Amino acid sequence: MYPVEFDVEANDGAARAGTATTARGSYTTPLFMPVGTRGAIKYLSATDYANVGAQIVLGNTYHLMLRPGAELIERFGGLGRFSGWDGLTLTDSGGFQVFSLDPKVDDDGVTFKSTYDGSSHRFTPEIAVDVQQRLGADIQMVLDVCPPLPSPPDVIRLAVERTTAWAQRAKQAHTRPDQSLFGIVQGGVSETMRRESAQQVVDIGFDGYGIGGLSVGETRSEMLPALAAALEHLPRDRPRYLMGVGDPASLVEAVGLGVDQFDCVMQTRLGRHGTALTSTGRFQAKAARNAELDEPLDHDCPCEVCARHSRGYIRHLLQVGEPTASRLLSIHNVAWTIDLMARMRQAIESGTYESMRRSVLDVWG
Repeated sequence: MYPVEFDVEANDGAARAGTATTARGSYTTPLFMPVGTRGAIKYLSATDYANVGAQIVLGNTYHLMLRPGAELIERFGGLGRFSGWDGLTLTDSGGFQVFSLDPKVDDDGVTFKSTYDGSSHRFTPEIAVDVQQRLGADIQMVLDVCPPLPSPPDVIRLAVERTTAWAQRAKQAHTRPDQSLFGIVQGGVSETMRRESAQQVVDIGFDGYGIGGLSVGETRSEMLPALAAALEHLPRDRPRYLMGVGDPASLVEAVGLGVDQFDCVMQTRLGRHGTALTSTGRFQAKAARNAELDEPLDHDCPCEVCARHSRGYIRHLLQVGEPTASRLLSIHNVAWTIDLMARMRQAIESGTYESMRRSVLDVWG
C-alpha cells in the first residue's frame, strides 16, 4: 500500500478534485500550501495556519538543516510538533535553494556553502532523505537538479539524468513507512525531456510526483506546454505537485491541466511589501487614495482581515512602519489564495471550471 492514497472525486476536463490520504491525515485538492521556510510562515503562528484554512505547511530542508539542525527538531518530535502545527507538513529537498547558491555539482551530489556562516556542506540523495526523515514531515521530496531557465539543452539533459539517478537512490535510502516520498520531474521547457523525465521517475515509483524547474525564468506560455507534457505520463492515482508556483493565473491554468497541489512564497512576500491579492487584481495598500476608505481589502474575501479591518487602517499601518500591516496582508493573501483553490474545487464539482478559469484570467492573465 502507498503511504499516500489519492481518490479523484470529480473531473471537469483534465481538472480534478480529489482527496489524498497520508499516514497521518488527509487533504483535499486543488490545494495551496503556504511556505514556512525556517519553521514558520513569516509573521504567522500555527494558530494562524488553522485560521486561514491551511492543510499542509512547507518547511525548507536547507534552512532547517543549518538552523536549528535536523537532530534538534527530531528531538522535539518532528517539524510539526516543533512549530506547534497540528496539520500536515511537507519538506522540500533543499535542492532549489542549494542550486541558487552556485554550488559544485557532481554525479554523487552537491557541495554548497551556508548563507549563515559560509561553512561548507554536502548534500547527496541519501543525506537529503536522512535529514528529512529526521525533520519528520508527512511528505518529503527527493533531491533533484533544478537548472535555471533559459539553460542550454545539454544542461537540461544532464539535470534530467542526474534527477532520475538521484531519485532511484533516494527511494532506496528512504526507510520511514509513516512518511511519504515524492519524486520530481525535470526537463526545462522541453516537452520531449519533460515526457522522458516523467516516464523515468514514474518507473521508479513514488507516493506522489512533483514537477520542478518551472517558474524559474520562463514565460507562462513556455511553462504550460512543458507542464502538460509531464502530466501526460503521471499516474491518475497519485498527487501531482507543481513546485514553487502561486500566481493566480498560473494556478488556474495548471489546475486546468490536472495539477493537484502548489506552494509559493509570493503571497507573504507581497504582503510584507504592502500588496494584497484581490478579486480585482493586485491592490497597493499604501496608495494615498486608500487613506479614508472604510472598506475591506476585498469585499468577496471571507478572511478575518477583510471581516475586521479597513483599507484606511492598513494604509495607516504601512505609512508609520507598523509590522502589523505586513502580518495582516500576509494573512489575507494566504487566506485569499486558499479560498481561490476552494472555489476551483467547487467549479470542478459543478462542471463550471472553464468559466471560472476564464474569469480568473480576465483579471490576472
